[in-house]
Amino acid sequence: MTSRVYRLHSTLELPLEDVYDHFENPNLPVEMQDIDITRRNNTLIISAVAADESMSKYTPTAQLKASITENRVYEEEPEDGPGGPGGGPGGPQWGTLEEEEEEIESELVEYACFKGDRETVLQNTALQYPMFEVLCEIARIAEKGTLTAVVAVDGELQATRIVDGEDRPASVNVVEEPREEDGANGVNWRDNEFIS
Repeated sequence: MTSRVYRLHSTLELPLEDVYDHFENPNLPVEMQDIDITRRNNTLIISAVAADESMSKYTPTAQLKASITENRVYEEEPEDGPGGPGGGPGGPQWGTLEEEEEEIESELVEYACFKGDRETVLQNTALQYPMFEVLCEIARIAEKGTLTAVVAVDGELQATRIVDGEDRPASVNVVEEPREEDGANGVNWRDNEFIS
């Protein structure tokens, strides 16, 4: 039986450098020989390369899509001295207005943001489930964000939930959604002859 991804939602964010580092020596599913990473402007595309050579080279294999953003990351502020927030004994010195405040060092860091539902983050059906497994590995190295999914493995539904890099308990709940036809058999209160 084949495994499928039915529902997926992701809010993962991690430094782009971490993504590249992860794929230097990846542990890929057996169905995948390799991955291709392409950057087009502010979009990162990670495509599966099939291990099965009988698959046509024109078959679009699954791919992960992330937007790339720049965030300013600040180094941690130094601890305040024993005298309080001013750092000197007894607090701030009012006579030293000429001194400039020390700027906190920062740098611009590019982040890969795997955000959205299945069609946005995980595209194409060939090798979709193996690529989902790759996305789960990315979620486990991401310090920020959540990945939730409902998948079928060997015909059995399973739930996945990874929050801030850690696997969390998850379950599948089946709920009945209201159908439009259900309202047709109800009482039409507006045209009811017994109500005046």
